[in-house]
Amino acid sequence: MNYRSMGKTGYSVSEIGFGSWAIGSAWGRVDDQEAEQALDRAAELGVNFFDTADVYGDGRSERFLAQLEQRTSADLIIATKAGRKLSPHIPEAYTPEHIRSFVQASLKNLQTDSLDLLQLHCPPTPVYYNPELFAGLDGLVEEGLIRHYGVSVEKVEEALKAIEYPNVSTVQIIFNIFRQRPSELFFREAAKKNVGIIVRVPLASGLLTGKMTGSSTFTSDDHRSFNRYGEAFDRGETFSGVDYETGLEAVEALRPLIPPGMTMAQFALRWILMFREVSTVIPGAKRPLQVEENTAAAQFPPFSDSLMNRIEAVYDQFIKPEVHHRW
Repeated sequence: MNYRSMGKTGYSVSEIGFGSWAIGSAWGRVDDQEAEQALDRAAELGVNFFDTADVYGDGRSERFLAQLEQRTSADLIIATKAGRKLSPHIPEAYTPEHIRSFVQASLKNLQTDSLDLLQLHCPPTPVYYNPELFAGLDGLVEEGLIRHYGVSVEKVEEALKAIEYPNVSTVQIIFNIFRQRPSELFFREAAKKNVGIIVRVPLASGLLTGKMTGSSTFTSDDHRSFNRYGEAFDRGETFSGVDYETGLEAVEALRPLIPPGMTMAQFALRWILMFREVSTVIPGAKRPLQVEENTAAAQFPPFSDSLMNRIEAVYDQFIKPEVHHRW
């Protein structure tokens, strides 16, 4: 495993991390034993950065990670998120008091007295214009309840606003072959301010595994069936906001570009690692074999400029007109 600096946190994190939404909720049935085996395998392979949230299975994912820390001797960095429990999920509800209560619940779930990294969980855009909330996060750091804080965003504009606050240490953002806009401006600005970048949804909800077809089906508790058009939360979280059929066409255009010996998932992950501003990528996994495939992506050689240009051309043709300006 290779490791990268995560901005001003000072953490050295594995290039391939572990996103634990899939083992928490909204991705269909998850077997507890398999989920634990996947987490164990990740730690064995050198993954030291694990991302979770209090709403993933109402703390289920956090509790999985607490148990992992008890089973392994590895030094893990666990990032969690807070804010999506608010109901209604409105800007006015993002108060220091509410965030404090969420932090206290996460501390209990994770069986710790201080969170490595707390992230606001995709709050509405006006929240980024609330300096009192960010001052409240500073207070949680001063009290020792959290070590660092950051944000998870939907839009590039939100990311750029967030890093105006000097103590925002990280930004988690959707970035993949089908969502290339963050690399145009945000990455450069984050690097200037020494802000770590955590890449989520790297495989476009599975589209970029190359395993889906027009006849693929998803269970009713899988967000790929109930949030395709943003019915439950931001549409960009599901298939990166890409129309499913259009995504399948783009996948077929990408397939001939994959170097020998790579799966499409590894191809998609290695593309993200070509951007030096990225601290870590957090693909999800439910089974050990998925973890092994994901982590192996970091071992492939860099892509040539020619290959990067050909990948960009596929994006320009199939994806950019419908997606680029939205997020």
